[in-house]
Amino acid sequence: MQRLMSFVSGEWVEGNEPRSVLVNPATEEPLAETSTAGIDMAGALAYARERGGKALRTLSFAERGKVLRAMANAIHVRREELLALAVQNGGNTRSDAKFDVDGAMATLSAYADLGAELGERHLLPDGEGIQLGRTARLSGQHVLAPKRGAALHINAFNFPAWGLAEKAATALLAGVPVIAKPATSTALVAYRMTRGFLEDGAVPDGSLSLVAGPPGDLLEHLDRQDVLAFTGSSQTAMKLRGVDAALSRSVPVNVEADSLNASVLAPDVAAGSETEALFFADAVRDMTQKAGQKCTAIRRIIVPEARLSEVLAGFEERLADVTVGDPAREGVRMGPVTSADQLAEVRAGIEALAETTEPVFGGAGAIEPVGVDQGKGYFVGPVLRLARDPRAAAVHGREVFGPVATVIPYSGDPDEAAELVALGGGGLVTSVYSDDRGFVARAVPELAPHHGRLYLGSAKMASQSPGPGTVLPTLLHGGPGRAGGGQELGGLRGMRLYQQCTALQGDKSVLNALV
Repeated sequence: MQRLMSFVSGEWVEGNEPRSVLVNPATEEPLAETSTAGIDMAGALAYARERGGKALRTLSFAERGKVLRAMANAIHVRREELLALAVQNGGNTRSDAKFDVDGAMATLSAYADLGAELGERHLLPDGEGIQLGRTARLSGQHVLAPKRGAALHINAFNFPAWGLAEKAATALLAGVPVIAKPATSTALVAYRMTRGFLEDGAVPDGSLSLVAGPPGDLLEHLDRQDVLAFTGSSQTAMKLRGVDAALSRSVPVNVEADSLNASVLAPDVAAGSETEALFFADAVRDMTQKAGQKCTAIRRIIVPEARLSEVLAGFEERLADVTVGDPAREGVRMGPVTSADQLAEVRAGIEALAETTEPVFGGAGAIEPVGVDQGKGYFVGPVLRLARDPRAAAVHGREVFGPVATVIPYSGDPDEAAELVALGGGGLVTSVYSDDRGFVARAVPELAPHHGRLYLGSAKMASQSPGPGTVLPTLLHGGPGRAGGGQELGGLRGMRLYQQCTALQGDKSVLNALV
């Protein structure tokens, strides 16, 4: 069985006993083991700050962009190997694996392009210069400079490739070294990616480290110039916000957590229309892609009460075509969830929903997966529920992180739809499907304060749409409230977490020369 090591302080290090075992979630076959026990985490942080930080800061934005391009190329030449690992260790179908691995490449490439665009500078202006004196000679200018610490990235189990790449791209381009800590249960892809970066000499010494297992005492050694970015559950996020580094040393903590994302069908959308087809396709994809284990997946589907019966029938027809089983088998559209713990969480969530909702499809999620020995694997089938009470607390209060969604009826009024969406407490993305600009104009101002992103589905954009579940490097990823209050990606916006904004006062010609 393969033994994973961590890459810290410029070398691969093997942890001591005890070890965690990584398995194939479709077969429960052990794949690898890993440990971080005994690893010098304080030394790892110091090495990243001193060696990696200095190496990155000597590079211009354009040169850092070339680093990201080399990382994208390293993934590209190992793509087939990484896809195979994602199928084995993540329970992904090949299509799901591509979504993760290709997303990692695309994000690194997008930030590489941004680096080339920013050019040979080392500082960035934040806004225009400001005249402070009676003439322009005395001026002010806000500038952004890279922090002098390291970025600790604690990533989620569902996107081991993209999760590592999207955080690393923004930090490295900003000039801050990265210590990536993937979720242990699905760490194989992140481990192989990191080995590839190092084998190809893609990253400067100290600029990228990997902790392939529990973080040990790493959090205790974070200091004032460091940054902590986390993707995962709100319960873990709460603990991270309370660590001593955050409370006593003001280490910023960026969180992307739970999100009860919603989908709103407007009353103007006709049966059989292109917009309706987009509505169904997006919702079914989000329910089944990666077995519903996406932070951006649609959990609540809000539809006009007058169309409830036909919408439910449309979902039943489409979900019946989803084949669940061993993701390595051709024709399987949905694999297992990633772990036994995750399966237990999903089942508990379905039970909680069942107390106030009615079954539409899939019952409690029991399934006979294709190509799997009886009793093996962490499988749950697609589950669609109906909330007759649109304000049922369980529907708006608990995210079931699996192939589960609930249909909620409403009158067709956009204000009512926005009110129901807001009961989720803040989200990453909500989708509105309408060709009526009046409906959209009323809905957007009400929905926007509760979300990091709004996806406006219509016939005119349907042919080019990647779906609401696709996070794009040029747009903001994050959301308020229960979604964590964090911000990632969004082009230059994603770099702000790793930069200090400083106001300069002085002669205008000097300020202009600096930026």
